[in-house]
Amino acid sequence: MLARIATFAIDGIDPRHVWVEVDIRSGLPAFTIVGLGDAAVRESRDRVRSAIMNSGYEFPQTRITANLAPAFLRKVGPGFDAALAIGVLAASGQVPAGALSAYAVFGELSLGGELRDSPGALAVAEGARRAGLERLIVPRERAREAALVDGLEIAGVSTLREAAGVLHGEPLPALPAHVHGAPARATAATTFEPDLADVRGQAAPLLALEIAAAGGHNLLLEGPPGTGKTMLARRIPSILPEMTRAEAIEVTRIHSVAGLHAAGLIQTRPFRAPHHTISAAGLVGGGALPRPGEATLAHHGVLFLDELAEFQRPSLDALRQPLEDGRVSIVRGQRALVFPTRFMLVAATNPCPCGFAGVGDRCRCGEPDLRRHQRRLSGPLLDRMDLLINVERPSEEELRASPETSSGRARARVATARERQRRRLEATSATCNGEMDARIVRRYVRLEEPAERVLAQAYVVGALSARGRHRVVRVAQTIADLERHDRITQADVLTALSLRQRGAAETALAA
Repeated sequence: MLARIATFAIDGIDPRHVWVEVDIRSGLPAFTIVGLGDAAVRESRDRVRSAIMNSGYEFPQTRITANLAPAFLRKVGPGFDAALAIGVLAASGQVPAGALSAYAVFGELSLGGELRDSPGALAVAEGARRAGLERLIVPRERAREAALVDGLEIAGVSTLREAAGVLHGEPLPALPAHVHGAPARATAATTFEPDLADVRGQAAPLLALEIAAAGGHNLLLEGPPGTGKTMLARRIPSILPEMTRAEAIEVTRIHSVAGLHAAGLIQTRPFRAPHHTISAAGLVGGGALPRPGEATLAHHGVLFLDELAEFQRPSLDALRQPLEDGRVSIVRGQRALVFPTRFMLVAATNPCPCGFAGVGDRCRCGEPDLRRHQRRLSGPLLDRMDLLINVERPSEEELRASPETSSGRARARVATARERQRRRLEATSATCNGEMDARIVRRYVRLEEPAERVLAQAYVVGALSARGRHRVVRVAQTIADLERHDRITQADVLTALSLRQRGAAETALAA
């Protein structure tokens, strides 16, 4: 007897439709799985056999052949266990085979017949809806996540017997509470966010943070140790605008595939801060079986690189293409996977090896040390930074003064600026000023004549590259949005240029 049920393979972060076909016929007892499965798929024979028997069903003592179609697609991981077990039960007449046409099944089985938490349920649910299926059986731990997809009935089960009961027509198990209608942003009562009110002094860096958040711009903070670079960077999430539902679902899918999330919709923008020892594959994705890197996990959020000069040069260079294109292509053999990387890059670094260049006479670094330190920072990467800010040591009076602003006030201004950008760019692929390409800039950005002259002069004297000029225009547009200007003024351009200046190390080398 032949039975067929749908499941899905996770290819990068995307679901690929897979049919599990199980054929049972007379012959010597054997269980064969074909269809280009990896070791975890081949080992599922023993898990499926034990799970079926320990769930109170009979495992057929005949020849069983299971095919995972299409055969050319590599199948990875134990997520096919539940579909294989259901296929065996249906082919042996222990569950109704006619009910399988409306279902997809996804999940790993334990030897005792329990369905284990299996990453990627949201991607599988999206694939099931696109395939026209009506119901999806997933481990109960992933039910909230899968239920984020509209138009699909979710059966969150804990055991193989419960899954078989659903196919027998038993009522679908109740979903965990608060699946639908989750708030877009966690409230202050449930999460703590560092606030800009904790910062004293630092007027220019605070302005840069607000501009970066309002336009989705890349930001480099440079200054001596202890001046507050990391403190400032870690407060950026508190002023970022809320994600749209489409953005939130995309972020949740990525984190689900990576095995980092299983509790419904992610409510806040990601903030990823990898250690400086991370490899290029860990930063942008890759590996023998390509997986999303930190750049993809920061999609629609912030990637924070603290101690930028300590990162390996190949890792930093690998970021250049994802920063420019908003995606990274990983090619392995005949497979090509694309991971999204639309994030804000925020980095912090010291101006020299000892950290005190430009602070009186405290720096003990020689010119070779300064040049070696500067070479560690890739010039092409720095050219992709929109804002380069020198963070200086605050004075005693500033430390005792009232805060410059708070996250609540800054977030309100950021939200207003983002709304202006949304209306202006709604007919384009960009969602904020930081994502505008040259064509969008030419079409939608308007400068007053004095602003044009200032920008042209900066380019003529060599202060900007062609890419740098484009980035200054984007930052100036964000400043204009914050100030509610319809056209970019001379003051907007001058502010943007002033926020694109390197710090003390270059001054020391020039001297």
